[in-house]
This record gives sequence, structure tokens and C-alpha cells, in this order.
Amino acid sequence: MSRNKNFNKFSGTSVVVGDKPINVALRKFKQKVEEAGILEEVKARMFFEKPTAVRKRKRAAAVARWKKKLREQQLPKSLY
Repeated sequence: MSRNKNFNKFSGTSVVVGDKPINVALRKFKQKVEEAGILEEVKARMFFEKPTAVRKRKRAAAVARWKKKLREQQLPKSLY
């Protein structure tokens, strides 16, 4: 039994090559890795980030999304 709860999350990322060219298999593998979010997870775990910093970063991203949404809903300057 593994100690890490998320270990099985990424264990299904594999590609059966068979008689396909290796380039096709490599492309499909990269696509599966991208969809699973493995690289983002690894980059996030490279360095410890304090919980307050995580909350601050997520809140700033939410505020930026909200401001972007408001900008998209505004009329262009030439119309008013």
C-alpha cells in the first residue's frame, strides 16, 4: 500500500505502441500527460509554498478573472 494518496492518480498514463510509429505513440503520450496535469503538479511541488501564499495567489487570480470578465462586458469607448 502506498503512502501517497495521489500515487494512483497518474499511474494510468501509458500508451501501447504496438505496430504504430514511435512518433505517434510519443505524441499520444505527451497528450495524455498534458491532460492529466502531471507536469503542472511536478512544477508546483518542486518548492514549498506556504498556505498563505497559495491563498493569496489564488485570490489574485480570481480577482484578475473577475476584472477581465467586467472588461469584456463593457461597451467600447467609441460607443459612449
